[in-house]
Amino acid sequence: FCVTTDGFVAFTAGCSDLSSLYSELDALISDDVEAVRLLGAKVRASLLAVPLPAAVADAALAAWREIGDGFAYAVRSSATAEDLPGASFAGQQDTYLNVRGEQALLDAIRRCFVSLFTDRAILYRQKNGFGHRGIALSVVVQRMVFPDAAGILFTADPVSGHRGTITV
Repeated sequence: FCVTTDGFVAFTAGCSDLSSLYSELDALISDDVEAVRLLGAKVRASLLAVPLPAAVADAALAAWREIGDGFAYAVRSSATAEDLPGASFAGQQDTYLNVRGEQALLDAIRRCFVSLFTDRAILYRQKNGFGHRGIALSVVVQRMVFPDAAGILFTADPVSGHRGTITV
């Protein structure tokens, strides 16, 4: 199941100083890594103090119970600006694996929302000219399975960045 961007908007609405934090983010200089690190930590700390809204938590728990609360889950972030023609935000936000139990699920969802403000995500948006205010995040909750085999397909070479090389 997914917790939509409406859940993210409801969550961030609970942060009373978010508007001023966005203003600080907008004023950052993209190559000032130390300033990004300090401000990113400040934003994350502010958001980590915000509880999930009851409606978001209740809907997530209802969906989780419906598909089975006795399993391990992957709780994955998905930003609205991922997989664009000129930029890929994949991997900028956090994923939590082997999540079990009600409190762990709710905490992982909240931490996914907060991960829109990891240092790497802030820097990526800054360097690629994306505003911080226009990006939202949803959360994908998937039952984990134990595969016989697994792999990753890169549509650009992970070392050189060459887009004509596909690597598995």
